[in-house]
Amino acid sequence: MIKVRDLTFGYSGGEVLKRISFEVERGQCVGLLGANGSGKSTLLSLLGGLFSPVSGSIRLQNLQSPGQEYRIRRQAGLLLQEAELQILGATAREDLDLSLRTRGCRDKEPAWELAGRFGLQGVLDQPVQHLSGGQKRKLCLAAVLLKNPDVLLFDEPFSGLDYPSSQELRHILQENREQGIAQVIAVHDLEPLVGIVDTCLILQRGRLAFAGKIADIGESLSEFGIRPMGRGFET
Repeated sequence: MIKVRDLTFGYSGGEVLKRISFEVERGQCVGLLGANGSGKSTLLSLLGGLFSPVSGSIRLQNLQSPGQEYRIRRQAGLLLQEAELQILGATAREDLDLSLRTRGCRDKEPAWELAGRFGLQGVLDQPVQHLSGGQKRKLCLAAVLLKNPDVLLFDEPFSGLDYPSSQELRHILQENREQGIAQVIAVHDLEPLVGIVDTCLILQRGRLAFAGKIADIGESLSEFGIRPMGRGFET
């Protein structure tokens, strides 16, 4: 589903990611971890077709980067950390309508169902600037899910969500996994993903420091600047 080979990327200030390789299979849900500045958001942007590798390659199903970034952007669903960059409509209802139109979908029921699942029914007609940070993130998540993408990429999706919405997001991630959608989820710690992911990638100063089962990393998470797991979110 996703194959990354010797991926290197940098801005004018120098390399951000260095010779990274990994694979994500169909239906696999992978946690992407690392301290601030480790390259998590940049890697997600590359996987979502927003940037092109300086060297190496990314293959998303039958599409490859460099070369097919536009098609990758249409096929992958990317939830950015900054919600304001992703909201296009003047109201929540308009933003969801726009997401449906990009798919050529006239049935609006899926949009209102997602709005209900995230508790957005009461704010659908409010100007988006009046929404709270958490409500904006819920709106962006609903819009991304409406694309029915084959690959989902999340940058800190639990940030700003209250407990009921976090639990609802967990249920959605699990449903996506059961439907065979490949998911990569960038988080600061693994607690929200307990019971959903069993594999993680850890970035450290732009390099892939660990790729494997959570059980194999255990208490060593703190060595990478990541808070060790407690018992929160266990079900």
